[in-house]
Amino acid sequence: MSRVYNFSAGPAVLPEEVLREAAEEMMDYKGSGMSVMEMSHRSKVYDTIIKEAEADLRDLMNIPDNYKVLFLQGGASQQFAMIPMNLMKNKKAAYIVTGQWAKKAWKEAQIYGDAVAVASSEDKTFSYIPDCSDLDIPEDADYVYICENNTIYGTKYKELPNTKGHILVADVSSCFLSEPVDVTKYGIIYGGVQKNIGPAGVVIVIIREDLITEDTLPGTPTMLKYKTHADADSLYNTPPAYGIYVCGKVFKWLKKMGGLSVMKERNEEKAKILYDFLDESKLFKGTVVKEDRSLMNVPFVTGSDELDAKFVAEAKAAGFENLKGHRSVGGMRASIYNAMPKEGVEKLVAFMREFEKNNA
Repeated sequence: MSRVYNFSAGPAVLPEEVLREAAEEMMDYKGSGMSVMEMSHRSKVYDTIIKEAEADLRDLMNIPDNYKVLFLQGGASQQFAMIPMNLMKNKKAAYIVTGQWAKKAWKEAQIYGDAVAVASSEDKTFSYIPDCSDLDIPEDADYVYICENNTIYGTKYKELPNTKGHILVADVSSCFLSEPVDVTKYGIIYGGVQKNIGPAGVVIVIIREDLITEDTLPGTPTMLKYKTHADADSLYNTPPAYGIYVCGKVFKWLKKMGGLSVMKERNEEKAKILYDFLDESKLFKGTVVKEDRSLMNVPFVTGSDELDAKFVAEAKAAGFENLKGHRSVGGMRASIYNAMPKEGVEKLVAFMREFEKNNA
């Protein structure tokens, strides 16, 4: 069986080179006589793996020394609670609601304090990013929260919001490492790795050191304090060891490919192939306003549920997997993360052309 083109939004496609390497090391990692899966996270060998992964990530993203890198569990969804528990000193925060995940984070924060939605694009099914140049942010807000790339709806901030001096917190799960980023603009930048970096089970949190304190909300569990994990270099308890090992391999692959500016060029080139086709197609239509389109997640529709279903079924039979849109919006969605080769996008577009011809 040959490999399919996997357009899943996550868990998603990984670089073949990384999968092969992991397969080769499955039974015996570098002469240790065991798999990384079986290895103590306290061992010298594993210590090298996690430290090297962090060093490579710091290198890729130019992470300044006053930021900690934490490899955690619980996915982005656990961060929805962890962020207010650790940051809501004034019990107030501003949320920009641009999709389902931002909305979930906002709702979760309401458990811990006054979480105010200062902007939203729900009025048009989250198909655009609201103007964030002059938001009404409460003076005493502890932070401003965004989901930078909206996996379900296919929108992406091209410009960060004007937070008016407040700390910016961003969920970057689905655009993580897809382009260069200025870490200093954020207090916390975090994401689940299962979309663009590694296997499900790891969430990476990059947090400015002054935000890591003992001063958390009363009742915050030990495991949900950033300080717990920062003080123990992500080894307070058993981390998702194998997942981190694969992430480390992806970081090395990214460096070998030329780093994040090269990835951005590649991603722009791939996305252009698909968007250009959608813009000229008589059958398929993109669902996002042009200026807010994501390079990672591309939703589109035919306008007919029946044709959508037919397209997804025929695409699957032709080796294009996971093109069905998120259950909340329907239609189709192609996630074209770093590891999706350009050839995969070209072949998808050729298939869409053919489908259009046969179903005009």
